[in-house]
Amino acid sequence: MSKKILNIVTSVKGDASFSNKLSNAVLEKLAKEYPQSEVQTFDLSKTPLPYLDELQLNAFYTPAETHSENQLESIKLSDDAIQDLLEADIIVIGVPIYNFGIPALLKGWIDQVARAGKTFSYDENGPKGLISGKKVYLSVASGAVFSEGPYKSYDFAEPYLRVVLGFLGITDVTTFRVEGTAIPDFADSALPNALAAVEEFAF
Repeated sequence: MSKKILNIVTSVKGDASFSNKLSNAVLEKLAKEYPQSEVQTFDLSKTPLPYLDELQLNAFYTPAETHSENQLESIKLSDDAIQDLLEADIIVIGVPIYNFGIPALLKGWIDQVARAGKTFSYDENGPKGLISGKKVYLSVASGAVFSEGPYKSYDFAEPYLRVVLGFLGITDVTTFRVEGTAIPDFADSALPNALAAVEEFAF
């Protein structure tokens, strides 16, 4: 069965990145499961999306039929990112934890794809996600251990991503972690343990 896979890269460390290595392992398993799949990689470390500005925000809330040329140009990258998201069956997101949260590059992507009327809406019952039928794999990397222990409450990355993705209608989310990479007792086994978890997972 063929799948369209969107691979979001957010680490600035390239081949040395633990989140990239973990995402690559996920992609390899997906390729075995769905050999005819097409992978589109969006490397935000090389082509970051712009942060929101006044022109963009105004364009988001201006009826499409009255957009000016400047407004159309300002939202083009947002429109393209949303289209990539809508077309994907599976989304793989590399998430290095920086200062207890997600990278600014990833937040910039979220701000561009979370748009009222495009990926979520409001009605008399409150907010409603407009994206459905997607599977997300988070490849989370951290120097500390956040999945358990004293720093568990310091993890503002995975909980935030689950909330914001759920807000858009994406609730089928699986997280893999390579953690403790900066802790002597964990560092040597951190990546092998993470790769083993991917290998054992039933995709």
